[in-house]
Amino acid sequence: MPLPLHYTAPVNRVGIGYDVHQLKAERPLVLGGVTIAHDTGLDGHSDADVLMHAICDAVLGAIGEGDIGSFFPPSEAQWKDAASKIFLEEAARQVEKRGGRINNVDAMLIAEAPKIGPHISAMKENIAAALSIDASAVGIKATTNETMGFVGRGEGMAAHAVASVELAD
Repeated sequence: MPLPLHYTAPVNRVGIGYDVHQLKAERPLVLGGVTIAHDTGLDGHSDADVLMHAICDAVLGAIGEGDIGSFFPPSEAQWKDAASKIFLEEAARQVEKRGGRINNVDAMLIAEAPKIGPHISAMKENIAAALSIDASAVGIKATTNETMGFVGRGEGMAAHAVASVELAD
């Protein structure tokens, strides 16, 4: 049966995100919304959750928007120490506002320490809840930088992410 003339197929869009933060003493380490015991935390205006920031940029990129800083400028005091789940929730609202839905996100955390494996399930749940998607649609992996560069020296962490978003047209 042919499709009606007014029918337009949904469009699948993909966005990519990247974030990096330096490690700093006397800061909590928050990754994927999970506070992890560690001797240093990530330095930034908000909670500096490098994983959630990369995913936020990926989701916003998939709908052709600017990065996290265009919605939540670090120059604004209201975002000082803010939980990054707020940023992900806003990215999801932006998708919904355009009549879309997030298909999935996939992220890679790059850090020498601490071990991330024990926390991945909780991270997936937090990210899924913030984006209003099922946890099975969230992929999180971790790797080291094999002691090379600023990540390898333990000076910071980085994250890469991709997001797939379906838009009505």
